[in-house]
Amino acid sequence: MRAITLNIPDDINLKTLDLSIYLASKMYEDEIISSGQAAKMVGLSKRSFIEIMGKYGVSVFSSSTDDLLSDIKNA
Repeated sequence: MRAITLNIPDDINLKTLDLSIYLASKMYEDEIISSGQAAKMVGLSKRSFIEIMGKYGVSVFSSSTDDLLSDIKNA
């Protein structure tokens, strides 16, 4: 896994984990990475990552009709 360095203003009070989860949740929401990849990125289990998505305003449910029909078919 690659690492990046970000310069954050000193007056922003963010913990490293909070920033990582924020970034991972946005990447997941924008469908850049999967929930499993996002969970791995922040060092959480997939279940734990999905459980905290609401805190960041990210739905774990797809808005795509095709995805919904696929989920129903595979249930």
